[in-house]
Amino acid sequence: MMFTLTEVASLNDIQPTYRILKPWWDVFMDYLGLVMLMLAIFAMTMQITKDQVACLPCLEDQEEMSGPKPSSFPRQSTHEGASNAVGGAPVVTTVPFVTKDLPDEAVHEIHVAHQHTAGLTEKYANQPQPTGVKTNLDYQQYIFINQICYHVALPWYSKYFPYLTLIHTLVLMVSSNFWFKYPKTSSKIEHFVSILGRCFESPWTTKALSETACEDSEESKQRFTGTSSVPKQVSLEGKDDGTGVNSSTPMLGVKFSADKPIAEVPSSMTILDKKDGEQAKALFEKVRKFRAHVEDSDFIYKLYVAQTIVKTVKFILILSYTSTFMAKINFKHSCEPDVKQLTGYRKFFCTHNMAFMLNKLLISYMALILIYGMACLYSLFWVFRRPLKEYSFEKVREESSFSDIPDVKNDFAFLLHMVDQYDQLYSKRFGVFLSEVSENKLREISLNHEWTFEKLRQLVTRNAQDQQELHLFMLSGLPNAVFDLTDLEVLKLELIPEVRFSAKVSQMTTLQELHLCHCPAKVEQTGFAFLRDHLRCLHVKFTDVAEIPNWVYLLRNLRELNLIGNLSSENNKMIGLESMRDLRHLKTLCLKSNLTKMPTNITELSQHLIKLVVHNDGTKLLVLNSLKKMTSLIELELYSCELERIPHAIFSLSNLQELDLKSNNIRTIEEIISFQHLKRLTCLKLWHNKIITIPPSIGQVKSLEALHLSHNKLEMLPPALFTLPKLRHLDVGHNSITVLPPDVGLLHNLQHLAINCNKLEVLPKPLFRCTKLKVLWLGHNALTVLPEAVGQLVQLTQLELRGNCLDRLPALLGNCRMLRKSGLVVEDHLFDALPVEVKESISRETNVSFTSGL
Repeated sequence: MMFTLTEVASLNDIQPTYRILKPWWDVFMDYLGLVMLMLAIFAMTMQITKDQVACLPCLEDQEEMSGPKPSSFPRQSTHEGASNAVGGAPVVTTVPFVTKDLPDEAVHEIHVAHQHTAGLTEKYANQPQPTGVKTNLDYQQYIFINQICYHVALPWYSKYFPYLTLIHTLVLMVSSNFWFKYPKTSSKIEHFVSILGRCFESPWTTKALSETACEDSEESKQRFTGTSSVPKQVSLEGKDDGTGVNSSTPMLGVKFSADKPIAEVPSSMTILDKKDGEQAKALFEKVRKFRAHVEDSDFIYKLYVAQTIVKTVKFILILSYTSTFMAKINFKHSCEPDVKQLTGYRKFFCTHNMAFMLNKLLISYMALILIYGMACLYSLFWVFRRPLKEYSFEKVREESSFSDIPDVKNDFAFLLHMVDQYDQLYSKRFGVFLSEVSENKLREISLNHEWTFEKLRQLVTRNAQDQQELHLFMLSGLPNAVFDLTDLEVLKLELIPEVRFSAKVSQMTTLQELHLCHCPAKVEQTGFAFLRDHLRCLHVKFTDVAEIPNWVYLLRNLRELNLIGNLSSENNKMIGLESMRDLRHLKTLCLKSNLTKMPTNITELSQHLIKLVVHNDGTKLLVLNSLKKMTSLIELELYSCELERIPHAIFSLSNLQELDLKSNNIRTIEEIISFQHLKRLTCLKLWHNKIITIPPSIGQVKSLEALHLSHNKLEMLPPALFTLPKLRHLDVGHNSITVLPPDVGLLHNLQHLAINCNKLEVLPKPLFRCTKLKVLWLGHNALTVLPEAVGQLVQLTQLELRGNCLDRLPALLGNCRMLRKSGLVVEDHLFDALPVEVKESISRETNVSFTSGL
């Protein structure tokens, strides 16, 4: 069965897109393989249709062949004029016949025929006789001999040379393209070619390279004129190169980089179609994932080397054994088949009609194999001479502004080396999608296209302080339109990976508060100068202290700084805060972290810091000695620091006015007597602890105006507590207090009393002498009666009674002229049981107030 050249050629049909991974030697070998395939098919066709041998008996058997063969002729006759089976000319042969058994008439006819034949013989006797070899073989016997000698005398290489050529060629073709078909490599190669093609054709590639060219020309112009249109930037690098940093802050590690300025490019270049932008974003993600998937192994490289070695070994094998068999292809052959008993001859001379053709085809094939082998050797030389498992984009980095394109390795590097053999432009365009700078530019263009001034204006709200506030969450960057919101006061940025404050931030003249929640921020020098002079409040939330932008420590006009994140290190006991000596006007410092000791750097703020807040999230704060130096502190908050006693360092803060020790493990407060030396202390918050008793020494702290003891384990209140003449706010809610001492009536300045969620059964009548009370929380106790004396609290605005055992409310409640319905927290049925005039009084006052408010 015959097969066409097209069917065989399909074995070498690799997808056209793979051509970018075939260097010139692989392409050249493919063409050589195709020529060898055609040669093999041609040789096979000729051999199948034309190949045969022709044989004649050997001359040395002449005497034996001319004698009679009794075994072949059982009856003898004297027949003359018999014709030779091979020569065709009449030959006189005298063959005696035995006639003794014949009748006389038959014998007479034979003699007459013999005389007639004798006459004919005499007639031709004078003509020339033939000189060929006389044989007694007929045509069928020659066919038989030819077939036997074709298999016996003809060398095997002469018979199978075309088939071997076909097999060798197919093996070489398979070896050349095996890495495109093997499952573990074909999937990666197919993915790579697909991504490479999309990167090459992506509109973003052209735009990015065009912008690069624009920047290069602009930079050349600036070098020529000696001017720069864009100021230097403040980067987050940790090394100081001495440029742009004054000598007073050499340890800050702030680098004002003078990188290539970002020139203004034509709007036609920066405007990218939304669909193209989304496709480019997807390409960046695909390239990132493909790199992570391929760069960790070198299997493709090893497979290519292995198949090249196989082809080289195959070439050496073919060349070595073919050269030895070339001499075997001859035109003449001697054949000695074992057929003497059938033909009478032992040896034959044979000729091979395809010998000349096969010899020339073999020479051509060996020439092609030799050239093929040279290409294989060059391929091996190229593979082992160059470090193909490392690829550097150094040249691309030099020619473009994308100086951050990383070098790659292993299979990723090898594939790029192969692409370079096809066209280096592919790897250059591919490098655009390995650059974070390029990705950031794309994000910036897409971001500015989506987040317009009108859209941002709609997101501006008013906060609790009646300030204009904008909160941006999980964007790819900071839109340029933000800088056009000139009346913005508070800017909150959360989970934005790239925040860059350009010189345009100086337009935001009303901006005073900035929130950076997991937002690494960079700022240009001009923008930094504006923030340094105008920013008043900064909130920075981070994961590690190294993420705090270094320029934060240079904001000399900052009033409030909030740092939220991990400020301690497991491997380093030193806290990684930078110097704060330049924060000359900082008044409030809030640290929400997991400190084990107070950062020593905050002592640089001791001269002007007036409020310090430490939220420690349950980590025990052991060392507080540095607090002694902060004598200017007015407010101190230590939340969740696992304190068991009131720290002695606090008693050195002579200017302290408010102390908050919320959510610690304080059980006893015997040290409270020392607070008498803090003449300015007015507010003490010891809530959410485990305090069991209040020592009588509390009466020595005469300056106290507010005392918070809620959420503790108090069962009674000491009489000394009610001797504090200035006490205006007392909160002892959420305890286990059963009796409120009558001495509470001594607190003539008391305005706020919270004793809710306790176990009170009776309210002492002296309580209602505190006529300045405005807030009275009595909810969730065991009260059964609310005394009529409650009507004496004429300034009462809030009264909580819900959760008690009251049967009714006193009618004199209507005397509390300032009490509103919204300020009375009580069960509905108790309110409904009040006299109508009392309900109307409370409700009418509420309505009037609501109307006047409108």
